[in-house]
Amino acid sequence: MNYWLIKSEPHKYSWEQFNKDGRTMWDGVRNFAARNNLRAMKEGDLAFFYHSNEGKDIVGIAKVIKESYQDPTTTDPNWLVVEFAPFESLKKSVTLEQIKAEPSLKTMELVRLGRLSVSAVKPEEFDKVLEMANS
Repeated sequence: MNYWLIKSEPHKYSWEQFNKDGRTMWDGVRNFAARNNLRAMKEGDLAFFYHSNEGKDIVGIAKVIKESYQDPTTTDPNWLVVEFAPFESLKKSVTLEQIKAEPSLKTMELVRLGRLSVSAVKPEEFDKVLEMANS
């Protein structure tokens, strides 16, 4: 299994709305590195759901339910979407500030590549964030 982090501004699409919807297509990604991460996702992979700009925190976990395919919001074949379903709400959110303060997470892509909207998460980083959410 691989782990990921997907970002959304809560005023555009929040964790709460995602849970109400029950599933979503992650569309509109227009960055090649983020697109490559979408392409690498496999059904069953888990992704942290991160509220960007407002909140700046990881609030839940999404599960890949459909692997990448052509983004229907564009005719450009370079862009893909992946479908997600809510998997689990975190007991408590983990803020970007907390992540940056944790030495074992200093190389996390969220910290190093802060503007990337879809990023990979190493298994040990995933476990550490879960530990922080449950402490």
